[in-house]
Amino acid sequence: MKIGIVNDLPTVAEALRRTIALQSEHEVVWVAHDGAAAVALCVQQTPDLVLMDLIMPGINGVEATRRIMAGTPCAILIVTVNVGANATDVYEAMGYGALDAVDTPALGSQNPRASAVHLLAKIDSIGKLIDTRNDTLRMAKLVLASVPPSDEGRLVAIGASAGGPAALATLLSGLPMGFAAAIVIVQHVDAQFVAGLADWLSEQASRPVRVAQQGDRPTSGSVLLAGTGDHLILTAEGRLGYTREPSDYVYRPSVDVFFNSVRRFWPFEAVGVLLTGMGRDGAAGLKALRDKGCHTIAQDEASSAVYGMPRAAAALNAAVDILALEQIAPKLVDICARERAVDDK
Repeated sequence: MKIGIVNDLPTVAEALRRTIALQSEHEVVWVAHDGAAAVALCVQQTPDLVLMDLIMPGINGVEATRRIMAGTPCAILIVTVNVGANATDVYEAMGYGALDAVDTPALGSQNPRASAVHLLAKIDSIGKLIDTRNDTLRMAKLVLASVPPSDEGRLVAIGASAGGPAALATLLSGLPMGFAAAIVIVQHVDAQFVAGLADWLSEQASRPVRVAQQGDRPTSGSVLLAGTGDHLILTAEGRLGYTREPSDYVYRPSVDVFFNSVRRFWPFEAVGVLLTGMGRDGAAGLKALRDKGCHTIAQDEASSAVYGMPRAAAALNAAVDILALEQIAPKLVDICARERAVDDK
């Protein structure tokens, strides 16, 4: 994988370069010491992955991420000192399309590989994601019972990846407070960031977003966010749960796994929504929902930070509607209003 490094401190940039050299399958193609240089270098030679610092003079990592994703989109991993202390900037960068974040490895370690284990693991995960962008996803095999769930009303199942936080904030803020459906979200994000993301979305969208717990039952008005590295599923009892299977899936949690569990076990009205993201996760699951008769929506190319997952859905004819981001919330309101009118007859 060809990698670009962005960091304003030459000692840190060199340490990152040496870390990458620990794995022969990766190659550092350029190093930028500020955001403006990174944007320019991406135009000249777009890498497979950019390791992006956040705090830099001039154009910082958030703005550099925005410009790169708008002009020469590629995978971006935020690598910065103390991710937790910079959570707001991390979520903003993810909103523009960054895939994940990790703390900068400690400098001067006697064991460079040990100090960089988390960074190298993130790079490997992103490499697998990039490698599977053009693969045909196999459908998840869920070993679940077949007892029908109780009546919980309408469900909106949403999947998102790169660019998802900002897209989710826009979508959720466009829904009225009395929106008569349960909302369950699967966003590709490291489990350590999920609680903070739920809080951030609650602030941005002015509606409570809660991390889904094992055994939660989706109810009208609730917004639940997948919260672990395992796959979120709807069980036969109409409750949410987590499963490690399929254990070899690149996407964790997987939108496809969740959408397929909704198709299998939600007997009432369900709407599937697939937002911005890299790869193909969710496309096959969205098609399965459409084939069952559910209304399905994919975000359009112009409003997507990364037009990967929605593109794959469009190619499968999985979406009833392909809509700009700002059109999705009004469409969901209209769908639920029409379904309510039918129910009242």
